[in-house]
Amino acid sequence: MGRLISLLGHYLVVSVDAVGRFTLLCLEVLGNWTAIFRSRGRVVDQMMFVGVASLPLILLTSIFVGAVSTWQTAYQIKNYVPMRYLGTAVGRAIVIELAPVLTALVVAGRVGAGMAAELGSMKVTEQVDALDTLAINPVRFLVVPRVVAGFIMLPILTIFSDIIAIGGALVVSVLFLGVSQETFISGLKLFFRPSDLLAGLFKASMFGLIISLVGCYQGLHAVGGAEGVGRSTTRAVVVASVTILIADYLIAVLLFRQ
Repeated sequence: MGRLISLLGHYLVVSVDAVGRFTLLCLEVLGNWTAIFRSRGRVVDQMMFVGVASLPLILLTSIFVGAVSTWQTAYQIKNYVPMRYLGTAVGRAIVIELAPVLTALVVAGRVGAGMAAELGSMKVTEQVDALDTLAINPVRFLVVPRVVAGFIMLPILTIFSDIIAIGGALVVSVLFLGVSQETFISGLKLFFRPSDLLAGLFKASMFGLIISLVGCYQGLHAVGGAEGVGRSTTRAVVVASVTILIADYLIAVLLFRQ
């Protein structure tokens, strides 16, 4: 019993310490946000890494997200709801929930891991310490461009995901479910509200902050050589994915009050 209490106490202390360090990193990023004007080149490079390089994976994922959501929705509403509402249900689900969340999870697996691995390698090889000796703030030089890129590019990727997923949903509806193009599109427009789209993009921007901050934090706190970098990379993906799902619920409660 005493060993269990000691173990729980250890994990509690480690967790509180990690939360404190992460909060300090967030505050330091906030205090150095003006660095983006002096680091435009690095910001653009990170936008290419986060956004453009992720686009093929997002497009492939989105096609099947739209297809499977349409198929499952049609299965659940048939015999209960007219199929002219299929576009309504699928469109709102994609714009509000599926596209932002699944895009963020895919990007967390690719970009979050990449940031953690890159900064972790720099940390264990003392390149981050070298920046300190040159009077260069590592957070301003390394973290801020990545955070800005994540904040900007996740909503853009989500817009592409919205378009491709709805296109995939339309193809499945017309080819396999016997719903005409006109019926699907009219249902899509029936209860569409711009606020739904804006809510999805707001979610995506918050998810972009989470992915980049968690990835950078794990990388900057990597210890133990190559093995430590591997652990930091794994933690970056796991922590970012879980935090995205928690943030998704909190944002939904905030924006979509019953």
